[in-house]
Amino acid sequence: MVNNTRVFPAKLGGRTESGAVVELLLVRPESANRWEVLARPARRLRLGTVLHFGGGELRARVTRVGELGKRTVELLHEGDLEPILERLGRTPLPPYIRREPSGLGKGRREREDRERYQTVYARERGSVAAPTAGLHFTRGILDELKSRRIEVVELTLHVGYGTFQPIRTETVEEHRMEAERYTIPPEASASIERARARGGRVVAVGTTTVRALESAALEQGNVRAGSGVTELFIYPGFRFRVADALLTNFHLPRSSLLMLVSALGGVEAVQRAYREAVRERYRFYSYGDCMLVY
Repeated sequence: MVNNTRVFPAKLGGRTESGAVVELLLVRPESANRWEVLARPARRLRLGTVLHFGGGELRARVTRVGELGKRTVELLHEGDLEPILERLGRTPLPPYIRREPSGLGKGRREREDRERYQTVYARERGSVAAPTAGLHFTRGILDELKSRRIEVVELTLHVGYGTFQPIRTETVEEHRMEAERYTIPPEASASIERARARGGRVVAVGTTTVRALESAALEQGNVRAGSGVTELFIYPGFRFRVADALLTNFHLPRSSLLMLVSALGGVEAVQRAYREAVRERYRFYSYGDCMLVY
C-alpha cells in the first residue's frame, strides 16, 4: 500500500511593502484564497501586513497571527493559483537540505528537486513533504512486485508540516497531531479485504500510509473507502488493525514518526535497529536508507 500524494511548490519567497525579505510555506488551505502558512521570520508579519511575490504577480495579506511562526494569509490574485505557484513557488525541501534562498530565480537545482523529491507514483497534488519511504521505489521495482502477484495499491494522505513537528510536551500522550486530509479509494479497501480473506499481509510504505489506513480502519481489520481528516497520533501501546508491516526511513528523535515505528516494531527492537544504523553509518532522513518493520 503506497501513498500517491504529490508535493507542490509550496515555498514562496517575497518581500513586505517596506522591503523586508520573507518566506512563506503554504501549509493548509482554509478556503480557495485563504491559507495557513509558516512564516520566516515570523516577527515581520503582523496582522494586516501585505506581502509581494514575483514582483507583484502575487500578493498576500496577513489575516491571523498564530504561535510558532504560524500565520493565516489571504492570497490576492486573479484566476487559478496553481500556475502562479508553478512559476513562483519552490520545492519545500527539509531545512537540512541546503539550497539558494527563495525568490532568487529557478535554476538547475530547483528543476532537479521538483523531479527527485517525488515518488514515481505521485499524482494527487497537495503535500508539503514527500512520503519519503516511497522514494526507494522505481518503476522497475514496482513491475517486479506485480510480476510476483503482489498487489501495489494506492491511497492518498496529503502530508502537512505537523507530521514533522517535534514532540514538545512533557508526556507523549499530551502531544497533538495537526489535521491531514486522506482518501481511501474503493479499490484499496477491496484489496485489503482480499488480502485478509486469503491470509495475506498489508505492507504499508511509509508512516503516512499507516496513519491513513488506521484512521479508516474497521474493527475487523478492513478499511472504509472514502475521504476524511485525521489527527491520529500512533505511539507505543496502539492496537494496529490494518498494517502488518512497514517500510520506513530512519527518523529524527522526539518525532511522532519514530513513535509510530516504535509502536509497530516494539521500542526495544527499534532502538536496537537505530543503534545498528548509527554504528554502520546508515543515512538518515529524507534521502536516507530504510528498514522493514514487521
